[in-house]
Amino acid sequence: MEENIVKKEVVYPYLTRPVEIYERECGHKIVLAHKEGGLVNISSWVKTGSINENDEINGISHFLEHLMFKGTHKHKAGYFDKTLESKGAIVNAATWKDYTFYYVTLPKGPENSYMNEAIELHADMMLDPVIPEDEIGPAFTYGDDNVSQKRERHVVIEEIRMRQDQPWTKIYNNTNKNMYTNHPYRRDVIGFPEIIASVSRETILDYYRTHYTPNNITTIVAGDFDSKEVLEKVVKEFDFKERQNYQNPEYDLDKPVEEEKYFELKGKINTGFAITGWLGPVARDIKDNIGLEIVNVVLGEGQSSRLYQNLIEKVSDPIFNVVTTDFYSFRDGGNFFVQSNFKADKKDDALRLIKKEFEKLSKEGMSEQEFQKAKKKLKARFAESSETVSDIAENIGYYMTVCNELDLVEKYLEDLESYTLEEANQIANKYLQFKNSVTTVLIPE
Repeated sequence: MEENIVKKEVVYPYLTRPVEIYERECGHKIVLAHKEGGLVNISSWVKTGSINENDEINGISHFLEHLMFKGTHKHKAGYFDKTLESKGAIVNAATWKDYTFYYVTLPKGPENSYMNEAIELHADMMLDPVIPEDEIGPAFTYGDDNVSQKRERHVVIEEIRMRQDQPWTKIYNNTNKNMYTNHPYRRDVIGFPEIIASVSRETILDYYRTHYTPNNITTIVAGDFDSKEVLEKVVKEFDFKERQNYQNPEYDLDKPVEEEKYFELKGKINTGFAITGWLGPVARDIKDNIGLEIVNVVLGEGQSSRLYQNLIEKVSDPIFNVVTTDFYSFRDGGNFFVQSNFKADKKDDALRLIKKEFEKLSKEGMSEQEFQKAKKKLKARFAESSETVSDIAENIGYYMTVCNELDLVEKYLEDLESYTLEEANQIANKYLQFKNSVTTVLIPE
């Protein structure tokens, strides 16, 4: 291989060999993870999502994700999916706040033939999408029903409309927007119909050229293969030529709100919905993230959680149908949510009971038993994420793209094991005060 490539190894728990990370002169990173078996996962993670959007192009990352599958100069639209799926492949992509990623999971095939073809087609799609006008469909004014040609714009708009009608989406979007002051995270990843209807092909291509650059792409291959051969294959197929790199902007982190915010919406529903959200630590702050992962398991994950037990299971006439928590980790600060669905006429009681549970957590903390059970569950979850090539690649993609390095995964279990109950209770107090929260409620009209 002619170009200078820097190699690094990271010990990845539960894998039999260290994960190999190669950084090319152009900035493109290649990660090879060894996992015995007949399946292989090939994925590319791009450091762009709604974090790189503004009000004029909100939703363009997700729209582009759809359009990347619409053919290249070598292959017509549909060839990529059809060819790989005929070999037993699962082909998909996803867009989130910090990233967009594309993946193929398939059998290696005789003498690795399926894997090699998948690498060729995947690289071709990533580097040379045509994004043809006839696949996008002509621009139009949203609300104009006299549109003769319904193409990908309409597919995405329909997806947005379906989500907009969902109660959870309405309250999530309002809470998310109001947790932030200036940061791009305040925008909905999927965007708005008005923007998707009118955004031009040139704007989409310009966004692709700006963000799909060597230094913003990490390509991961997970499976059982000869590393030297696969590295040479990926380098050969990912020929970026003279493509210029782009440095993603750094944003000022928003601080949590200083006094509790409350919003009430109305809709054509029969029950009440609520979400309360808090801003959390940046993704690289593994210690604080682990603390909130533990709190999430204890408070609201599954039927053994505090909220389920205290507000549904042990109540003779429960007012809640659903009450759970979620924790999402992002580059510039995560989100912790408590979400509930309750009897419509019991809104005040529902909000009071949830707040009471959080106050109890703040004053009394978690018990040693709850804490140890949560740690055990997180250890098991991490072990499970090393069982399939898809899960391994997704975990690596997250660390490489959101945390900017894989070294943190090396210490995750050690950090989790050394965590103390006192530390976890401190983290709950640090981040989950109601004075720093935003709540949105949706009740019947």
